[in-house]
Amino acid sequence: MKFPFLGKSENNMLDKKAKEKIIKKYRVHDTDTGSPQVQIAILTEEIKNLTDHLKQHKHDYSSRRGLLKKVGERRKLLKYLQKENAEQFKELAVKLKLRIAAKLQAEEEEEMLKEKKYNVSAEEDENLEEEVIEEK
Repeated sequence: MKFPFLGKSENNMLDKKAKEKIIKKYRVHDTDTGSPQVQIAILTEEIKNLTDHLKQHKHDYSSRRGLLKKVGERRKLLKYLQKENAEQFKELAVKLKLRIAAKLQAEEEEEMLKEKKYNVSAEEDENLEEEVIEEK
């Protein structure tokens, strides 16, 4: 008697070739397999796969729990990478198209606008001071 639901009908895990591809793309040096960048990239791909799976199987609560664990683990690794090397963190977030990358970009643009306003107002202040000095 065969049980159709007990076999590996859908494989949510990454196969070896897919993992090797990700490792090659995100590694820091030639022998790198476990740097935070690589781990984050692998977790991101697994999260994408699990998300797609859960869109079809809404009541698969054990997979949902696994997804939440992976998201938490990725968050911890991202925090660590941001603390240790902010530049690599930003670069990786952009490569992986994480939501945090969009937030960081928005914050940077906002800062640049503030600096421009500050610089413009500082220049206006200098011009006003020069005019006041000339009038005296």
